[in-house]
Amino acid sequence: MRSLLETLEALKAPLPAGYVVYRQQGGQQIPYIPWWRVAELLDHHCPSWEWSVTSIQTCGQYLVLTGRLTLHTADSSISREATGCELLDCDSYGDPVSNAEAMAFRRAAAKFGLGRSLYDKAARPASVRPVQGMR
Repeated sequence: MRSLLETLEALKAPLPAGYVVYRQQGGQQIPYIPWWRVAELLDHHCPSWEWSVTSIQTCGQYLVLTGRLTLHTADSSISREATGCELLDCDSYGDPVSNAEAMAFRRAAAKFGLGRSLYDKAARPASVRPVQGMR
């Protein structure tokens, strides 16, 4: 098991080739990592992680979900929380709860550094390279 510092450094590394996908939104291509790829990277870099949904609320036309991602490392455990939201009558793939949860999960992972460059509009598209031991 890695130390916290080693784990955080590994999560900040460039994303493996093929992990970033794009969706069309408002006339532009938006890069993101699917939630299952985030889980795969966490499994690789920090196999002792856990995710929990801490609250689900509605706010007007939106479902707002808060989740907590905890990394357990050789020397400590650390958590980050994030929110995700989705229209209650969304017409996209998935349902409001799963879409909001996926958003919260990705955001919590980004707070540890995973895929954080995708949030920097000036840095898009993110540079990607293979990670040792990953596809």
